[in-house]
Amino acid sequence: MNDGVSESAHDRYFAQRRFGSLDGLRCLSILPVIWHHSTPRPLPGLGGKGPAGVDLFFCISGFLITTLLLREKARTGSIALGGFYVRRALRILPLYYAVLLAYVVLALCSSAALPQRAHFFQTLPLYATFTANWFADFGVSHPILFSFAWSLCIEEQFYAFWPWLVRWLSARGAMIAMCALLLLDACAERSALAGYPRRIIASFAAPIGFGVLLALVLAEPRAFNALFKLFGKAWSAPLALSTVFLLLSWPRAPLLVFQASLAVLVGTCVVVEKNGLAWLLRARAVSAVGAVSYGMYLLNSTAIGIVRRVFPERANASGFVFFAALTLCLLLAALSHRYFEAPLWRLRVRFRTLEKAR
Repeated sequence: MNDGVSESAHDRYFAQRRFGSLDGLRCLSILPVIWHHSTPRPLPGLGGKGPAGVDLFFCISGFLITTLLLREKARTGSIALGGFYVRRALRILPLYYAVLLAYVVLALCSSAALPQRAHFFQTLPLYATFTANWFADFGVSHPILFSFAWSLCIEEQFYAFWPWLVRWLSARGAMIAMCALLLLDACAERSALAGYPRRIIASFAAPIGFGVLLALVLAEPRAFNALFKLFGKAWSAPLALSTVFLLLSWPRAPLLVFQASLAVLVGTCVVVEKNGLAWLLRARAVSAVGAVSYGMYLLNSTAIGIVRRVFPERANASGFVFFAALTLCLLLAALSHRYFEAPLWRLRVRFRTLEKAR
């Protein structure tokens, strides 16, 4: 493939306002998470790798946030941080705090003797400030209410510092900074540090970092041209997805290699819209699930709890719980998306319009 074709491919990539396969990847992320929550105990083999779905969410987030920041900087010469944080707040916070409030009501209605009730109220300020992954005590034997918030804490902490670095650093400087952060995180995971210092340093999610690096590389035309020769083939995305599954199935697969493979998968799905998995990832049903995956992540534990309460005799039947909870969760998330989240998103459009008018 000659350079002219590669350059036009980069132009199309840079002009792409919406990556059509990302909602499909989000669907592939949320389904294993719900499966994992539906099982009464961790399963061996591939069936127990549901948490890997969160890693894919992280990778998509790192890529997409960085891409949007880089494009704004290329277009305007800077990044409007106030606008970024308003848009992120309108996207994430309303449903997050609505679900957190529902858990407060649930905890108040539960028996005061339950240890999970006391633990929840002890941890509530940390959930409210997105610091639970740093300071909460998750090493307890009883169930933990709202425990899924750990991943959203990591996301919010990423949003807190990364836009500032992208604004003030060059692309090369940002890449060096992210590589240093990944190295620091890896060292903290293996260091003799203990307590809060280790938890804070090691709290960064490497898949976010790999997604960031992917965005930085693809934003540079020469690097894009080089990767496009591998990522832009019809077989690239199916091969990347197969590699992800192979690494998941290999018990001794290095974690960082698996996490890097997720970035390769995302890359093969965004460099060209008509990729080898587009038939699956852009299918209407798959995209529809991905479009409401944030709500499904916040609401799936509630749906699973309802299913187990309504069908106590099937509470440990993982398959039944999964499909029933998936159906209920999808319904709840779709209703939230249409009647609660979408009206607030329209405020983001108004805010962007006001920014441009200044």
